[in-house]
Amino acid sequence: MTVQLLFYQDAKPVTSDRHRDVSIKTGHSYAFARNVNSVPVTAVEFAQAAAEYPIVFAGTEQSIMPAVILGVKQTENLYVDDAGNWSGKYVPAFVRRYPFVFSSDASGRTFILNVDESFEGINREGRGERLFDSDGQQTRYLKEVLGFLQDYQSRFQRTKRYCDLLKSLGLLQPMQAQFNLNSGERRSLAGFMTVDRQKLKAIDAADLQAMFGNDELECTYLHLHSLRHFANMLERMPAAGPDVEDKLEPAPEATSAKAKRESGKSAARKGGDEADVRLPQA
Repeated sequence: MTVQLLFYQDAKPVTSDRHRDVSIKTGHSYAFARNVNSVPVTAVEFAQAAAEYPIVFAGTEQSIMPAVILGVKQTENLYVDDAGNWSGKYVPAFVRRYPFVFSSDASGRTFILNVDESFEGINREGRGERLFDSDGQQTRYLKEVLGFLQDYQSRFQRTKRYCDLLKSLGLLQPMQAQFNLNSGERRSLAGFMTVDRQKLKAIDAADLQAMFGNDELECTYLHLHSLRHFANMLERMPAAGPDVEDKLEPAPEATSAKAKRESGKSAARKGGDEADVRLPQA
């Protein structure tokens, strides 16, 4: 079985034998997401997410998904404060579904509900919502959780088809974001892609019409519009000030491992901080 990780530490299948007397208390803290600089989003979330966060594309050659950028350090989420509050208006569904997650077999056709047993809100004292009743039957809460995750999985698959289309049309280009703070510190964020505007303008009429009809063109422009939020993130950085600046630019498409190591050492000597966008695999 494969489980989407990121902030999941001890995901176990939900069963009446193991979790009959377990309750879940959620919604009071997002501290579990404090150390992630990005999370996946589905296409249906673009309209709300694009109003606050940069939306980019990341993943592997086999699987590319959209993600919202939450920080420019590898273990930094600028939207979770010291008290565990989420300071953004929109909380991505990937975050809202925690501590639950589906696992899947190699075929991707069988899904099992899991709960992260390391979650601070899991308890046997009756705080929050029970998963099973005294007879071992699913509670209404657990059924709603299953419905939410089933809907999420459906949206995930549709989003994957959208990303496959962008890839097949050759519209994605590797990018990196550079941040120069007035403290002299430099930060760099890489490992993500954006849609190339010029290539988008050059696609043929049939592909353009198909994207329009499937709302994929709208998603693409929401993504492009959201990139302005890289500048807004500077306001959340502790070292930020009136003279900070950011720059979004194409990233080298091929860099040797040796060059990457040397680049990292050079950045360290100059006070730079380099990070990547890393997403879990479905």
